[in-house]
Amino acid sequence: MKRSAFASLLLAGVTAAAFVVPATSAAADDVSADALAGKTVFLDPGHQQSAAGHDMSKQVDDGYGGTKNCQTSGMTALGGTPEYEITYNVAEIVKGALQQLGADVVMSRGATGWGGCITDRADKANESGADVAVSIHADSTSVGTDTANHGFHMIIPKLDGITDAEAEKAQAGGGRAASKIMRDVYKDSGFTPSNYLGQDGLNERGDVAGPALTEVPLVFVEMGNGSNPGDAKVLESADGQAKHAKAIAVGIATYLAGGGAAGAAAEDAVAEESGGGSPDSGGGATGGAAAGDSGAGAGGGLLDGVLDRVDDVMDLFEQLISVNGIDSLLALINDGNIAKVEGILGTATDLAGPLLAEAGTA
Repeated sequence: MKRSAFASLLLAGVTAAAFVVPATSAAADDVSADALAGKTVFLDPGHQQSAAGHDMSKQVDDGYGGTKNCQTSGMTALGGTPEYEITYNVAEIVKGALQQLGADVVMSRGATGWGGCITDRADKANESGADVAVSIHADSTSVGTDTANHGFHMIIPKLDGITDAEAEKAQAGGGRAASKIMRDVYKDSGFTPSNYLGQDGLNERGDVAGPALTEVPLVFVEMGNGSNPGDAKVLESADGQAKHAKAIAVGIATYLAGGGAAGAAAEDAVAEESGGGSPDSGGGATGGAAAGDSGAGAGGGLLDGVLDRVDDVMDLFEQLISVNGIDSLLALINDGNIAKVEGILGTATDLAGPLLAEAGTA
């Protein structure tokens, strides 16, 4: 939307409420705001910022009758972004989208600090009673650049040898099913299956403790290879993290709610959750400006900042309508989202009149 046209809309007092029209179509009814109500999802962003005060080499149960290191530091992508940051950014977008659809979301760790041993995270997943758990990771094949090996894969546990009968049952049933759904969604989203591990995006292993210790269905996502320039670019950018989050959220929703409508709702929820993200923001693509931001845009001055901020919201609406029709926008409209958008547009409308008058454009 052009700036001049947007100024007219602002002065007319346009708010999110103007978009609330009766949802009469079947598609809008199918994609409900409570598609995942009553469901619990456990999200485990891999690794952690710091192991200060903890021994990562401490031996813990590996789920197969042996032991392994408590935790690892994770990889660092070619651009210098650590895995713990990438995985947390993606998990936060997924969390916000799933919450919009009514799910309860439990996280294994916070954004910073120590994240716990692999056994601790499995225990948290078990205690959550989640309908599905998703462990989010990114792979690495070299300390330098690897132009040959690329692509995503889902780690599925070798079932023979798992010592926890409940974990074996969960991973043999729901874990396998959810992993295959996630693989299919990743492929449908344009991601390429790994050309160096597994087969067609699934990689069976008997040395990964998480799935072997987790008594709820678990999907273990390796989003890509941080050593590969193409994969790293996607993993490190806000747009790329949002794309991964969309695939993960759609995979979860499709598994939990049985397909189509829930998957479509998850796509739209991720679009709203990540639509205001900035590729340069340290916290990833998780929304609009922070509460303490001044609103000053790249063009300089508060006016540009206000218009930029509202442009983001309106552009997102226009994109949703152009791609999927008005129903895709209606699917996002609930009391919580209206309050959020009205807050942004309302503040902008209050400020825009005097600002535009002062600038001589009113």
